[in-house]
Amino acid sequence: MSAQGMPDSQRCQGPVPPELQQAIEEFNLREWFACHETLEELWVGTSGELRDFYQGLLQVAVALYHWRNGNFKGAEGLLQRGPDLLRRVPDICLGVDVARVVAEAGALREALLALGEERMAELDQALIPKVHRPQP
Repeated sequence: MSAQGMPDSQRCQGPVPPELQQAIEEFNLREWFACHETLEELWVGTSGELRDFYQGLLQVAVALYHWRNGNFKGAEGLLQRGPDLLRRVPDICLGVDVARVVAEAGALREALLALGEERMAELDQALIPKVHRPQP
């Protein structure tokens, strides 16, 4: 058990599961539905900060999936809720730059809100978040 009373398997400094690496690759290839499926397998049955981490990433992926499919309300809402969950975990979790995902998702949400539902397809593609793993 860690000092916070949580097993290391439920904390952000534990071992990186291969499924997380797969989900990161799917996210960065814009295979957001597949990423959602992969993260859901990790998220189910997890608790503590890892649950928030997996669920937050999952929600950002689904937000992007909704954006691509023209679902403004779904994209906007999940771009709020996903980062809210990610703010509960350390800035780096399982080697993922969580703070950067939060910042990029926030910038994307602001851009979507500025465009509005009618113009959401005009979103600058450079604003699409990526999941980064900082170099040691």
